[in-house]
Amino acid sequence: MSQHDPTSTALRLPVQAQDHEPACDHDHAHDHGHDHGPDAHTHAHAAADACCAPTTQTDCLTGVCNTNPAPEGTSRVRYRIDKMDCPTEERLIRNKLEAMPGVVQLDFNLVNRELTVYHRLDQPQEIAVALDKLGMAPNLLEANAPVSVLPPALSRRQKGLLAVAGAAAVAAEVIAWSSGQEASWMVMALAAVSILSAGLPTLKKGWIALRNLTLNINFLMSIAVAGAVALGKWPEAAMVVFLFAVAEAIEALSLERARNAIKALTAIAPETAEVKAGEAWESKPVAGVAVGSRIRVRTGARVPLDARVDSGRAALNQAPITGESLPVDKQAGDLLYAGSIVADGVVEATVTASAGDSTLARIALAIQSAQSQRAPTQRFVDQFARYYTPAVVVFAIAVAILGPLLSGGGWSSWLYEALVMLVIACPCALVVSTPVTVVSGLAAAARRGILIKGGVHLEGGRLLKAVALDKTGTLTLGKPALTDAIPLGDMPIAQALRIAASLDDHSTHPVAQALVAGWRAQQPGAAVMPVDDFGVLQGRGVKGSMDGQVWHLGNHRLAEDIGVCSAALEAQLAVLERAGKTAIVLCDAVGPVAVFGVADTLRPESAQAVAALKSLHVEPVMLTGDNPATARAIAVQLGIKDARGNLLPQDKQAAVAELHARYGSVGMVGDGVNDAPALARANIGFAMGAAGTATALETADVAIMDDDPRKIADFIRLSRHTAMILKQNIALALGIKAVFFVLALSGVATLWMAVFADMGASLLVVFNGMRLLRRRNVQRFDLLGSWFHNKEMPS
Repeated sequence: MSQHDPTSTALRLPVQAQDHEPACDHDHAHDHGHDHGPDAHTHAHAAADACCAPTTQTDCLTGVCNTNPAPEGTSRVRYRIDKMDCPTEERLIRNKLEAMPGVVQLDFNLVNRELTVYHRLDQPQEIAVALDKLGMAPNLLEANAPVSVLPPALSRRQKGLLAVAGAAAVAAEVIAWSSGQEASWMVMALAAVSILSAGLPTLKKGWIALRNLTLNINFLMSIAVAGAVALGKWPEAAMVVFLFAVAEAIEALSLERARNAIKALTAIAPETAEVKAGEAWESKPVAGVAVGSRIRVRTGARVPLDARVDSGRAALNQAPITGESLPVDKQAGDLLYAGSIVADGVVEATVTASAGDSTLARIALAIQSAQSQRAPTQRFVDQFARYYTPAVVVFAIAVAILGPLLSGGGWSSWLYEALVMLVIACPCALVVSTPVTVVSGLAAAARRGILIKGGVHLEGGRLLKAVALDKTGTLTLGKPALTDAIPLGDMPIAQALRIAASLDDHSTHPVAQALVAGWRAQQPGAAVMPVDDFGVLQGRGVKGSMDGQVWHLGNHRLAEDIGVCSAALEAQLAVLERAGKTAIVLCDAVGPVAVFGVADTLRPESAQAVAALKSLHVEPVMLTGDNPATARAIAVQLGIKDARGNLLPQDKQAAVAELHARYGSVGMVGDGVNDAPALARANIGFAMGAAGTATALETADVAIMDDDPRKIADFIRLSRHTAMILKQNIALALGIKAVFFVLALSGVATLWMAVFADMGASLLVVFNGMRLLRRRNVQRFDLLGSWFHNKEMPS
């Protein structure tokens, strides 16, 4: 019996997506008697539930609702804030709103510049008023409004002002250097033009930060510019403003590239569909195509909506959805995913989901939701910056006051050094590095057909020391196939197989259908023989007459019951059973004629998947409800040392708990409802074959969009690579600051050099994080990532 608990929606409940949906046929005409164990039993029930139970509807009709559960008793309001484009604004908003009574939770999506506020306020307008006071200019979004098009990172006006500011700043520096006068009217005029052209937004934000008692980069830059002007260093003040504006512009363009990388993953479905209207075909906007409509997709076109093929055949490139590199053949009954491309052929299909509820839309939703969840490193950096910045500001003030008193020298020179330190103090490079790196990692994974539900899971993958894999449907294809046909007498095996297939053609049992399918594959032109007096021998097999001769087809027990068992037959059956196969005996009136073996076959990629996990020093463990002999046989083929059979769902959960106690961090890979308890117990739950399956997309930690188990290792590699880049970024940001602190204390660093170094560090970490978007880098860093991981492992 399925262990599904309808109340446990918080559990991860991945359900296998199949090209052919189960037909809900529970009438198994006969039983060959093979004990598939609880795994097969619950798997069958899972399939039945998938097609017979009412489908779960989401309220994400636009594909843009928030998947994070709202805190109990709260309301939600969503804003688009065009001026919120970096963690500096996020911290300012957090400081303001988190202190407001009634505000419970804030979810930020910096990439799409959206803020979601969970509150218990009677009038949410108070939130908008508070944001207005911060100069954020919020735009209220409807609950299910689609993501609106963001303006370009740099408008034509901004580019013009930046050019003017640069020319004026350089001219001021040249005149001051050639004349030796930093405070001449020409120099001051040019510097003022530069500051007004590029620095007004910074000065305004700095004033807002001061009013809200927030120490951010805008406040520190404003102090630095004001201090430089007060000290008469006009050219330097202009250069500081210009360099800061240029660096911010480049940073904004870099973030826009990260945003476009994610947008490119999801904005691939066409805007129109070819829909049948009466006897004609007409083009309609996809938003207006109803579920149940008939559409046509031709060679070279993208599939506009999720649909099921009614007629025709085609090869589809599903790489945008599943990451599969090769085209997949589709025929009647198969699923089509919006955004996939018809490489060859023409199909007509029935729409199964609206544009806003397609697999592609749910992927977009999952990625958007993942961006709003802060990764562990990001939380650490934010917490570190909260204490680091005030500490350095206090130190700079101490330098300005105590420097002249303790070591002599002019007040102006020490004040200048303090201003340099204030600029260096800003943790912008430190704070901006993590969200860009995490978003790039999420986008890189999605390109490979791996959907990661948040930075916490992206980072957590590197910690996995063991991965428990369900057998049926994960390491195997999940359906039996004919593997052996062994003659026991003089009858040709082809004739014996035809007789057996003729008997089993009357059955819907999976083992019987596997034998028939195997016969059809070997003898495609042959026809079944007519069977008279067909009968089901419950729990043993079937019998029937052909051309006046009685035949029996069934299991070991049937051979014993009709008195044809022998030592030779026993030995042959034992060989198949030790290999974990179902043995079927064909007998005539004299004795056994042939033995057939049926087994759940391995996926072609499974051996490579296990080898890849081992190469990463991650222990693969197989958990299955099938009998121990089958478990051992499959494990030997794959090279898995730890294989456990006869497991009920609660046994799998206990096994994951035991692995957690032994190894530490453990992953669980499954494809059925019966795996839910184990998936919930694991540190990271992987859903296999999640494309087109709403439950898996919504509840799994990591969803593998196709059925390729090799992507488990790909995910772990990407996680290690991401962790390595995050640590590189933290080291870069802090290292550069440490160097310039020493230079500042030595009196070598100038103000504009400090700005250049600080914003240069920001750009370095941004570009370093975005390397994850380059496909070749994941392969290039596989060995380095494994070395890096090994260095962290205890001896």
